[in-house]
Amino acid sequence: MSRIGFTPITVPSGVEVKINKNLVSVKGKLGELNRTLSTKIDVKLEDGIVNVTRHDDQPESRSLHGLTRSLVNNMVIGVNEGFEKRLQLIGTGYRVQQRGKGLEMSLGFSHSVPVEPLGTNILKADGQTFVVISGPDKEQVGEQAARIRKIRKPNPYTGKGIIYQNEVVRRKAGKAAGGKGV
Repeated sequence: MSRIGFTPITVPSGVEVKINKNLVSVKGKLGELNRTLSTKIDVKLEDGIVNVTRHDDQPESRSLHGLTRSLVNNMVIGVNEGFEKRLQLIGTGYRVQQRGKGLEMSLGFSHSVPVEPLGTNILKADGQTFVVISGPDKEQVGEQAARIRKIRKPNPYTGKGIIYQNEVVRRKAGKAAGGKGV
């Protein structure tokens, strides 16, 4: 039994939810999000509460039940409060600057790397070594953060790179730590 799928979603004031068959539209102060859901799942809005139910007990329907509820809940939270990810640049000379809506990053390459926002995301340079990605769509915010991190992944030997804030990079020992062979 899905514990997540059966949990009702309370719609806060200022957020408008429209359901048209399998298309869910959520509108709030931070924008509007639309998502087409599976036909095996029913979404109903009654008295400011969204309920997600499934037609049958098939494995596919059961797996989609909790997922659908989480997606709709993230849409409601996103248009009301928004989502945010923070990245940190670690390394000598690694820095970021705001360039209009985008960013320009110096990451030890022979050139600077421009980064433009995806969709409705907002990119901010917080100081010289922090990047803040915010927006109403949790999926887009996570995708943007992953793309920026991919530019210079953290190196386990030196510790340099772009990491999520509070991410712990496990350091590896270099050649000298192995000792001499017998």
